[in-house]
Amino acid sequence: MEEAAAAAEGVPVPDARTGVEASTRYGGMSIRQCVDKINKSLDHPKVRFLREHMIDAGCPVWVRLIMALNCKDQGFAGGYGSGKGIAICCNHMTFQDEINQVLIHELIHAYDDCRAKNIDWKNCYHHACSEIRANHLSGDCHYKRELLRGFMKIRGHEQECVKRRALKSVQVNPHCSDAAAKDAVEAVWDICYNDTYPFERAP
Repeated sequence: MEEAAAAAEGVPVPDARTGVEASTRYGGMSIRQCVDKINKSLDHPKVRFLREHMIDAGCPVWVRLIMALNCKDQGFAGGYGSGKGIAICCNHMTFQDEINQVLIHELIHAYDDCRAKNIDWKNCYHHACSEIRANHLSGDCHYKRELLRGFMKIRGHEQECVKRRALKSVQVNPHCSDAAAKDAVEAVWDICYNDTYPFERAP
């Protein structure tokens, strides 16, 4: 099994443009605790599935693909940087489930980055598509998670959540204005929401 790489405290997230919104809860864990939980996450069925499909697609799953960091002044729980890997913000993590979710979300970005070959993270439409897929396929918008965030809507909650979270992520992209982010999410919504590959259907 590959070991998660422990990086020095204070190292920033490689690329916040593809980051996952951090929890509003206080707390956090040490780098060592975080590394242990990341390694446990590598046995999660959905994480294993995504890593296996990345390998099958010829995507590099290098040893330092996953980094445990303390992210200072950062509103994200983790992020993915093309060619840099996945960062897990340990000081924003409290539970194993949170690390599992961040890792699954960011692995979908990593998979998209490899699969598309010509993906341009500065392109609002490309970024929006991957955010829609990551929020939809990772389980980030399960109704129980939405209830914990304070969103009480039951009917139609999942699509509303995916759209809201995707828009928020694209708006952080320095190459996308708020208007451009909104236009991009709307423009690619149908095709990207319905693109569940490598899953046969949304998990």
